[in-house]
Amino acid sequence: HVQLVESGGGAVQTGGSLKLSCAVSGYLYAQYCMGWFRQSPGNQREGFAAIYTGGGDEHYAESVKGRFTISQDNAKNTLFLQMNSLKPEDTAVYYCAAARSSGGLCYSYSATSTYTYWGQGTQVTVS
Repeated sequence: HVQLVESGGGAVQTGGSLKLSCAVSGYLYAQYCMGWFRQSPGNQREGFAAIYTGGGDEHYAESVKGRFTISQDNAKNTLFLQMNSLKPEDTAVYYCAAARSSGGLCYSYSATSTYTYWGQGTQVTVS
C-alpha cells in the first residue's frame, strides 16, 4: 500500500522560509519521479518541482527557481522542499506526488496526469 505523507506546512511572513517533508512508504523509492505541486483556491493544481530519486534529473518552474530547492534522503525514503524568500502568492496547499520513472528522467513533471500517487497536502500561508 503506497503512502505519501506531507508535513511542515504553516504560516510564515513574507520573506520567510519553510521546509516541507514528504514521507514515502509502500514501494521502492529509488526508481520514482517525485514531484511537488500546489493549489490555491480557484486555481488548478500547479506542478513546480520534481526530482528523480535515483539522482541526476531535477526540474523547477520559473515561479520558484532560485527560491525553492527539492532534496531527498533516500535512506529515510523522504522528499524535502526547502522554500525561501516566500511571497504571498506562494500561499497554497502543497502536495507531493510519485510516478514510476522511465529511463531515470521525470517526463512531463508538471502535469498531474504524470503521477500515480499523491499525498494529502499541507497548507502553506504567507502573509
